[in-house]
Amino acid sequence: MPQTAIRKILIVGPSWVGDCMLMQPMLMRLGQRHPGCRIDVFAPPWTEKLLRAMPEVHEVIANPFPHGALQLAARYRLGKQLRAARYDQAIVLPNSWKSALVPFFAHIPLRTGFTGESRHILLNDKRQLDKQKLPLMVERFAQLAEDAQGEIPRPLANPKLTIGEAQRDATLHKLNTKNLCPGTRLTLDQPVAAFCPGAEYGPAKRWPAAYYANIAQRLRQRGYTVWLIGSAKDRHAAEEINQLAGAQCTNLCGSTDLGDALALLACAQLVISNDSGLMHLAAALDRPMLALFGSSSPQFTPPLSVHAQVVKIDIECSPCFKRECPLGHFNCMMQLTPDMVWDRLTPLIQG
Repeated sequence: MPQTAIRKILIVGPSWVGDCMLMQPMLMRLGQRHPGCRIDVFAPPWTEKLLRAMPEVHEVIANPFPHGALQLAARYRLGKQLRAARYDQAIVLPNSWKSALVPFFAHIPLRTGFTGESRHILLNDKRQLDKQKLPLMVERFAQLAEDAQGEIPRPLANPKLTIGEAQRDATLHKLNTKNLCPGTRLTLDQPVAAFCPGAEYGPAKRWPAAYYANIAQRLRQRGYTVWLIGSAKDRHAAEEINQLAGAQCTNLCGSTDLGDALALLACAQLVISNDSGLMHLAAALDRPMLALFGSSSPQFTPPLSVHAQVVKIDIECSPCFKRECPLGHFNCMMQLTPDMVWDRLTPLIQG
């Protein structure tokens, strides 16, 4: 299909928040290659507020299918409904067979994606992934915006989000009205340090609670207020940090949606985060940040911002990419001590 014919594109997006953020440079590139094109994203409901914060996205279509569920008839019905939209191209980012079904049933003429999981019939613009040439996930996504033999432009644009002052103020007012932490109000009277202590993938990505608490106490002594941001699954770990820090933090885990989290991160003078979706959001907001890596690799999904620094120790067994430490010692995080992190943090505080 000629480039000039691409006017409407459907993206089948990833399920992880961080991966959705890494998808944005691909959306930027599609806008450059096809000026004026409409880009809709088919993605899980929990990513909607993030996607709506991206200026490149025209509409978000909720993906109702749980992970691992085939629901072939329901996928066919949804695909049939989408035929009326008359998309020119679909780009399928997940590698699963199921993820390519809806564009196939929607009769979208150009269906692009990596070969993936036995989906030779479902895709008619199949690409072979060269992992050596494209080591970063953001590069792999961006490659799908090019023609089959095209090269991604370098340097690749970083993800970029902008949260205005009015949105920040509205979020603070809303959360204070809810009285999430009785006796505590969210204000910007002191500099804010945001901690993102969770990691949806598993505990092998999480810096120990006692270490976070140690840094929280040091920051409080320097006049910072410390907010703990994350999902409901992170609330217990965040409360452990708060108690170990002498109840000097504000635990917001599980009390905010993704839009709130974006606004709260935009308020922060510094962020400390595990390798997680919130790490990528903070990077896109250009917050000064320390990104703590253990079982995963910054050579694959680093925070993409000039204001983000990766903190990681080099040991033989890391990265293992496991959800839990397979050796039982968790040295990749246990040996990444609070003193090491504080040494990296001090220049940011002084700055």
